[in-house]
Amino acid sequence: MSERLVAACDGAAKVNPGPAGWAWVLADPAGTPQRWESGPLGRTTNNVAELTALAELLEATDPAVPLEIRMDSQYAMNAVTKWIAGWKRNGWQTASKKPVANKDLVVRIDALLEGRDVVFQHVLAHQVNGDPLNAIADAAAGTAATEQAPAGTAHGATGIPQPRPATEDKPRVTRSGKARTRRLPGGGAGPVVKAKFPGRCGHCKSRYETGEQIAKIASGWGHRACRDSATP
Repeated sequence: MSERLVAACDGAAKVNPGPAGWAWVLADPAGTPQRWESGPLGRTTNNVAELTALAELLEATDPAVPLEIRMDSQYAMNAVTKWIAGWKRNGWQTASKKPVANKDLVVRIDALLEGRDVVFQHVLAHQVNGDPLNAIADAAAGTAATEQAPAGTAHGATGIPQPRPATEDKPRVTRSGKARTRRLPGGGAGPVVKAKFPGRCGHCKSRYETGEQIAKIASGWGHRACRDSATP
């Protein structure tokens, strides 16, 4: 039996919806990246980008080889592993009797998973010392969204995308030249992550959308700009 390969996939949308891209990276059983691919999606949502990344990864890998897939999108993972059974029973409607969003992609992934030995692992995005494969996929997806062009080993790339620096606890330099960490009123630095669900900013009270960058602020979670404007 073949050893289990390890992969990560990610999607990105610059504003949600907005210019989007997808990416995946495949490693050997030891976790060393071997090949990767990314592609543009034009203007669409972050959820479409996340699902597309998973579908593209499954299509690019051998169905006979066991696979571990690391993702930071709980929506995409749950859609194809937990929620899909109920959607099928309900005639592709949600529990609230609404049509399932992105049904075509969910159906495509479901067919690609048929008969395969695939395990999913949820990882947190944009973490200091986080999952290295997820960081690579995130970087490649972000570039694909920005440049709207395909890339990867199949397109002649010889290197691996460099992960973007993590945004948590970034120091900033004061006029005296000393570095200090951005702090929230009352103490504590505010990590920045991609929103898994839509919500309302605890500072300005306006909405943020799934996939938008949000930060931990004194009153919960909110826009990154609100976090930055509130720091001393």
